[in-house]
Amino acid sequence: LDHDIYICTGGPGSPFDGDGHWDRLFFDWLQAAWNWNKVPGQRKKHVFFICHSFQMAVRHFELAEVTKRKSMSFGTFRCHMTDAGATEPNFEGLPNPFYIADFRHWQCIQPREEALDEMGAEILALEKIRPHVPLERAVMAIRFSDTVIGTQFHPEADPKGMLEHFQDPERQADIISDHGREKYRRMMKHMNDSDKLGLTHEIVLPLFLQRAIKQLQREAVAV
Repeated sequence: LDHDIYICTGGPGSPFDGDGHWDRLFFDWLQAAWNWNKVPGQRKKHVFFICHSFQMAVRHFELAEVTKRKSMSFGTFRCHMTDAGATEPNFEGLPNPFYIADFRHWQCIQPREEALDEMGAEILALEKIRPHVPLERAVMAIRFSDTVIGTQFHPEADPKGMLEHFQDPERQADIISDHGREKYRRMMKHMNDSDKLGLTHEIVLPLFLQRAIKQLQREAVAV
């Protein structure tokens, strides 16, 4: 707990796999940071969970079921804000729906409303609407508290870096083989469109950092 701001990584891996050491340490740290923030007058810890760590946080707080998807989600997709998400400060400037980078085998579904209410947490976003698919839409973002937030998607995904990565001929061939040429074409188009993935990259994490720093500065002045 030596730091003020934490961004927890997006994996890879299963939120259930661990060696019994690092995963236990992560859960212990998560609970310690949560308990720290509950003590009045203490300098708050600001935390952002991404993908894998988001799933682990949902597991830890028992806010929803974490299950394996029927097939991997891979690419860029629309993501829909809830009413709470529409007023979320870290989403300010995003359209609804907005575009995300989403790469995962796992999902958070069947949210436990009582647990969310007891914690004071709110669901901010849900998976894209798929009227032709008879499956529950996964939770894509949660505001856990005033200083702790998490997303199932990857707000750190940089379109320029992703373009270079996925244009590699070997990776391109693998993606087309595994997910189809149309998905590859759509993903590359979204990366080239500044009002889609680029907008999410420029807004979500930068606003989280800006808000956290400003709040920490206010707390420092108050002391």
